[in-house]
Amino acid sequence: MTMMLKDPGSRIDHAFEWSTAYPDGQTIMASAWSVVPDEADGLTVAAAGHGLTDAAATLTGGIAGHVYRVTNRVTMGDGQIDERSISVRVEER
Repeated sequence: MTMMLKDPGSRIDHAFEWSTAYPDGQTIMASAWSVVPDEADGLTVAAAGHGLTDAAATLTGGIAGHVYRVTNRVTMGDGQIDERSISVRVEER
């Protein structure tokens, strides 16, 4: 799992490119993002969207010293469901 650093006051975008996992022309029909742990003043998904082969989210907030798991779960055109996660460590920078 990839680790990313984020300042609590920053607003950053993160995206997953799904076409490498599904090279036969599969497309994303639905995408959902989640953050664990879900806590007051914690890291949040402020906005999210997806194209045919990628999904993106804007991450905001977070508590310095905490580590969060951000997961993107997609449903493909043929009904397959897959997910990917990254770890986000929040630090004052």
